[in-house]
Amino acid sequence: MADVKRATKQTQRAADTRRRILDAAHDLFVANGYGATNLQEVADRAGVAIQTIYFVFGNKRKLLKELVDVTIAGDDEPIATMNRPWFREAIASETADAQLRAHVRGTSEVLHRVAAITDMVATAGASDAEIAQLWPDGEQPRLQVHMAAAEALVAKPGARAGITAETVADILFALLSPGLYLLFVRERGWPSQRWEQWTYETLRAQLCTP
Repeated sequence: MADVKRATKQTQRAADTRRRILDAAHDLFVANGYGATNLQEVADRAGVAIQTIYFVFGNKRKLLKELVDVTIAGDDEPIATMNRPWFREAIASETADAQLRAHVRGTSEVLHRVAAITDMVATAGASDAEIAQLWPDGEQPRLQVHMAAAEALVAKPGARAGITAETVADILFALLSPGLYLLFVRERGWPSQRWEQWTYETLRAQLCTP
């Protein structure tokens, strides 16, 4: 029993250390830029030795990748988007309209988190060609998520007659993009709740029976 408790405490300490490093990296990368931030600054802010960062993440690029992945997911659990509770609950909705509302709400939460790091990641990629290689599939994972949602939606009552899953996926992919979110919320100053409602209503008019 003592060994189990000790192992549990060690696991929790490791998770806490990982989280502190990620939080420190987020704050410094966003405030100062990825290129202008060195790992010693991240270590100092997180209250760990720089060797700990190398041990946990390997290098600065891998730390950035983990930061982006955790920001998208909302936590550091190794669970794919399509296995996340919010996505599964949306898929389980009884009608196309109910699924669409839940899908927009869940995606809005993701985009709200990602918005803060979008420019930083783009700037980092422009100055470091190897960063783009951290995500070799580019936009494909996001498209795959929307395709899975589209395939479920077109089979539900209330889906617009004759619309294909491919068309639904394309429309979701476009309107629920980080770029469009930032255009409305950051550039035009819309509250995220207003963007979410507008997007849902716009998508409902396109994808659901009037």
